[in-house]
Amino acid sequence: MSYKVKLEVFEGPLDLLLHLINRLEIDIYDIPMAELTAQYIEHLHAMRVLQLDELSEYLVLAATLIEIKSKMLLPVHEGEEPDGEFDFEMEPDPRDELVARLIEYRKYKEAAISLKESAEERSGHFTKPPEDLSALGEISIGESEEQLNVFDLIGAFQKMLERKRLRAPRTASITRNEKSVSEKMDDIMATLETRGGRCDFHTLFEEGDAPGLVLTFLSLLELMKRRDVIVEQQQNFDRLTVSVRREDV
Repeated sequence: MSYKVKLEVFEGPLDLLLHLINRLEIDIYDIPMAELTAQYIEHLHAMRVLQLDELSEYLVLAATLIEIKSKMLLPVHEGEEPDGEFDFEMEPDPRDELVARLIEYRKYKEAAISLKESAEERSGHFTKPPEDLSALGEISIGESEEQLNVFDLIGAFQKMLERKRLRAPRTASITRNEKSVSEKMDDIMATLETRGGRCDFHTLFEEGDAPGLVLTFLSLLELMKRRDVIVEQQQNFDRLTVSVRREDV
């Protein structure tokens, strides 16, 4: 069975690059192209498995990253640094255009976030005359939880696929997956409940072939979208945990 999905949380390839730069704690003005390109392509492999509709524009930027990386590896010309490093005083840095695009994109992204926060704050203001609400009791507003974004989940999904590939037997059987996303969502919730409402991200992917793993991943995204589960990470690069969202009493 083939699954096609378009996710609103994917804002574009530049958004993925900024995510990787922040996660890897890279200086945006001195990007290590080899490391960044490798991480970017790893994410693309997982996105290809998920058959995401936006993949084409990500491939265009991947080609740009590879081109910049290749220019960084070109041999130096006469008069350049003897240690083989790129002399940026004599030749333009091939990363300059990419850095400029990222900085400009980050400005617009931060401005969009600021406008969204202003709109949400303004939505709480009304022109209706004040009334006595004491009869309604005290209203408590819970703090919003900072959760992982989809790029974090894509990275975890790619690592899980790689581990399964290394452990896979040489022979395989073809099975037909008859379950729907809705049914798989019920399975995930049942698994969480049997484990006390919380389990490791990789526990949900212990069994199943490639289509089944994709189905599980899409079902998990849908549960997150419906705010039925929370995916958390204690520290950078730690294992991800999935928990059932408990409403405050």
